[in-house]
Amino acid sequence: MATVTHLLFDFGGTLDGPAHWLDRFLAQYRAAGIEISRAELDPAFDNATRMGYRTTHLVGRFGLVDLVRFLVGNQFEYLRKRGPEQVRAMLEQGGPAGRHRVVEAVTASFVRETIAGMEHSRETLTPLKANFTFGVVSNFYGNLGRILAEARMDTLFSAVIDSSRIGIFKPDPAIFAAALKRMHAMADCVAVIGDSLSKDIVPAKSLGMRTVWYRAAGRTDAIPANVPADFTIDSLGALLDIKW
Repeated sequence: MATVTHLLFDFGGTLDGPAHWLDRFLAQYRAAGIEISRAELDPAFDNATRMGYRTTHLVGRFGLVDLVRFLVGNQFEYLRKRGPEQVRAMLEQGGPAGRHRVVEAVTASFVRETIAGMEHSRETLTPLKANFTFGVVSNFYGNLGRILAEARMDTLFSAVIDSSRIGIFKPDPAIFAAALKRMHAMADCVAVIGDSLSKDIVPAKSLGMRTVWYRAAGRTDAIPANVPADFTIDSLGALLDIKW
């Protein structure tokens, strides 16, 4: 088996903190006093995500703050018009000014958490840089390079594959093939690290890449019976201990 020389990371839920963006938004909504369940927020989250993908010409110029504000604003509009009755009532109570204050509060707290997560990842991964070439592959909005640059992480990565830039989205294995080409690497020399079994681990493994499932400490969902990943870690720091 070939020696692993390249590490290819997912972004959301991996490099920016150990939780899916939906779960992180849910926590911020509740902290802002909006009582909503994950199932109730999910369609608004999906709608805002699709809106971001459709408007790459605009969102692709956004930094982190403007991106999150865009997503939260679109989530609010969906919930105000199509959300559960009790959520619609809560959002109408404060009027436009009240909604604006909550959007800004959710945005600010989400951004702070994201920045802290990326700072921690930068510090954790820097010692590995001497032994590996790094890349990122993510379903994103055309501005992932800018987000990484804002966090002073861009110099860590030799390849940044943003789905909206190349028109290929996970779980299509072609997005990982594009990363291999950009990194000038053979599949068996690359390990993919991501938090999603279906979007990261399965398609990467289908190309012959090594796989590391990032199942962050504190997750309460059940572990599948037959995890397809070669390794499972509960923190990025655990990458230092893997014997490739």
